[in-house]
Amino acid sequence: MRAVDEASERIGRALAKGWMLRDAPMRDYTSFRAGGRAACLVAPYGEGELGAALEIAEGSGAPWAIMGNGSNILVRDGGFSGIIIKIGEGFESIRADGCAIHAGAGALLSDVADAALGAGLTGFEFAAGIPGSLGGAVCMNAGAYGGEMSGVLASVRLMGVVRDGAGARARAREAEAGELGMSYRRSSLQAGGVAALGASIRLSRGDPGSIRALMSEYARIRAEKQPLGLPSAGSFFRRPEGNYAGRLIQEAGLCGMSRGGAEVSRLHAGFIVNAGGATAKDITDLMEAVQSAVYARFGVMLEPEVRIIGDVQAGV
Repeated sequence: MRAVDEASERIGRALAKGWMLRDAPMRDYTSFRAGGRAACLVAPYGEGELGAALEIAEGSGAPWAIMGNGSNILVRDGGFSGIIIKIGEGFESIRADGCAIHAGAGALLSDVADAALGAGLTGFEFAAGIPGSLGGAVCMNAGAYGGEMSGVLASVRLMGVVRDGAGARARAREAEAGELGMSYRRSSLQAGGVAALGASIRLSRGDPGSIRALMSEYARIRAEKQPLGLPSAGSFFRRPEGNYAGRLIQEAGLCGMSRGGAEVSRLHAGFIVNAGGATAKDITDLMEAVQSAVYARFGVMLEPEVRIIGDVQAGV
């Protein structure tokens, strides 16, 4: 932990507008409302502070990870014995320019969709109800209702760390969407080591009334078919080829299955929800039980869409 302690002190000194928290309870920063603590959680403000945090974290040798607004991540109960860098304030700008939207990685998808509506641009309606940030959506190629980020993403601004004779140095660059190797709920950014700073989205001119109506229809469907009133990370499993995780889980008779406070939603079988007081272990135990049951019935091994990080036991 000495490396983390020293890195945290240095990061703290580098922050002017951002913030840092030691021994951070990650249940307070993730949509599951469950999980352990991070040795250090830092929220840099803007590219300068982010670059400093990345250089210090990488140079320290301590483990580090990037997160957005916490809607697709679960930290195991043993916590994360390193540095989690949260992309948020200072990365929330949104600007329409012709048929494009340029937005920071910390911008919420709902806000980006509202900006597109305001500019009379269509093609982003699918993302209006996804509870995540733009950076996270690019990283996981988020999608819904037949649309996904790879279909609208033009380019992304990235920041990574390179090592040279002078040590670790943060570098920002523009990348075309084709460089990210995007496929269903995947991109090369999931390998880690690189943070998305912002993205440009290419859309089309549309009728504001029709755009608003489609967004409202998607919101109605979500409210009817998804357990929005309970903490979750959205669809827990990736869609297996040629099928749907929720359908397999439902047909296996697993709706309502629980482990501790975690439960397979009775409203939408693709969701694992925190029905009350769930630990990260409850959630991962239920995940494994669902995987085992679906594999035994259908020969399909479901893969989690949620990113699971950290230690199983405290002190590991």
